[in-house]
Amino acid sequence: MSEPAAKKPKMPVILGYWKIRGLAQPIRLLLKYTDTEFENVMYTQGDAPGYSREEWTSVKFTLGLDFPNLPYLIDGDLKITQSNAILAYIGRKNNMCGKTESEKVLVDMLAQETMDFRNGFVRVAYNPNMESMRDDYIKNVKTKITTFSKFLGDKPWFAGKEITYVDFPLYELFDQHRMFEPQLLDGFDNIKAFLDRFEALPAIKAYMASPEFLRYPVNNNTASWVG
Repeated sequence: MSEPAAKKPKMPVILGYWKIRGLAQPIRLLLKYTDTEFENVMYTQGDAPGYSREEWTSVKFTLGLDFPNLPYLIDGDLKITQSNAILAYIGRKNNMCGKTESEKVLVDMLAQETMDFRNGFVRVAYNPNMESMRDDYIKNVKTKITTFSKFLGDKPWFAGKEITYVDFPLYELFDQHRMFEPQLLDGFDNIKAFLDRFEALPAIKAYMASPEFLRYPVNNNTASWVG
């Protein structure tokens, strides 16, 4: 009887993005939380005045991605782009998309709300006139944060009693906002408690204390607010 074919060793997941927090930080946090081994490929954008993207563009169309973009995730034969698609994929693999239909709907809705929240912030952070927009943004974004705070209420996590993948981009956005304006979350005690609860998760706490953790920069060097 012939010997059974040896199983190929499972290759680590590959995550590719700029060497910034940006869209990839929630994915990095989620991969660490789920104890997923991954290669953290980071591309560096050049300095002024050219801000070269060649480190990425030179390989962009060589990776077999259907829609070449950053971030990307490669897991065996699966090649995924778009940050929400990547987060949802990891969530499904780890049963972190909500248990009930109601929770799943909330997770889907929160994922889109979170991206809207982020896009508004990015438009300011990368605008050449960011300083003149800053005060109005801080004033107006409090309405958005109030909505999130009321929705969270006294729940430990945004979709309910158990953590889901959408808590990861929400953590990242609230953390970026308190970096942008340290007093912005004053009065939002449940949001602050959410941030503390997230950072106290053993896998997250260990990752944040490790040399692997990328604390800065938040944005690429073409931004007015790099972080």
